[in-house]
Amino acid sequence: MISTDLEQISLQLESENSRDRLLALASLRQVSAEDAVPLIKKVLDDEILQVRSMAVFALGVKQTDECYPILVKLLETDPDYGIRADAAGALGYLQDPRAYEPLSRAFYEDTQWLVRFSAAVSLGNLGDVRAKNLLLQALESDETVMQQAAIAAIGEIRAFDAIDEILRFANSEDWLVRQRLAQALGNFNTEKSISALKFLAKDAQSQVREAALFSLNLLEQDN
Repeated sequence: MISTDLEQISLQLESENSRDRLLALASLRQVSAEDAVPLIKKVLDDEILQVRSMAVFALGVKQTDECYPILVKLLETDPDYGIRADAAGALGYLQDPRAYEPLSRAFYEDTQWLVRFSAAVSLGNLGDVRAKNLLLQALESDETVMQQAAIAAIGEIRAFDAIDEILRFANSEDWLVRQRLAQALGNFNTEKSISALKFLAKDAQSQVREAALFSLNLLEQDN
C-alpha cells in the first residue's frame, strides 16, 4: 500500500468520530503487518471500548514481534475484562507457544468467566498438550459454554487419554455441547471415538448429526 494511503488511515485513526476510527481499523486488512501494527497501537487506549476491542483483535491477525508482549500485558493488566478476553483470543491467533503460560495463568487466576473461556479456546488453538489438565478442569464448569470450549480444545490438542472424560457429554442436554463433542472426536481415530460418533450420528438434533457424519468421514479418510 502506498504511503499516502497509510497517511490517510493514520489521520482517520485520529478522527473524533469513533466510526471513522473503526473504519480505519477495518481498512488495515489490506495493509502489511509491519505497516499495520504501528497504526493499530495508536488506538489501543481508545476511549471507545469497541475501537479498543477491534484493535486488540487486529494484533492477533497482523503479527509482528511486537504483538506478543503487547497482548500479554493487556491480558494480565487491563482493567476491562472484555479487553482481557480479547487479548486472550488474539494470543490464540498468534499461535505462539510462549502464550501457554500467560493463558494458563489467566484461566486459573482471572475472576471473569469470559476471560477464562477465551483462554481455554486459545489454549486449544495452540495445540499444546500441556493444557490437558487445565481443560479437564474446565469440563467441570457450571457454564455450558466453558464445557463446549474445553471439549473443542481437548480435540485440538489431541489428548487421547482424555477421550473418556469428554465422552460422558454424549448425552448432554445442551445440543451445542454434543455438537462440539462430535467435532472434537474427529481428531481421535479410536474405536471408542468411532462408536460414539455413530451414536451421535443418530442424534435428534440435525447439527449434531451433521457434525458426527463429517467427523466419521474425516476418520475414514485417515484409514
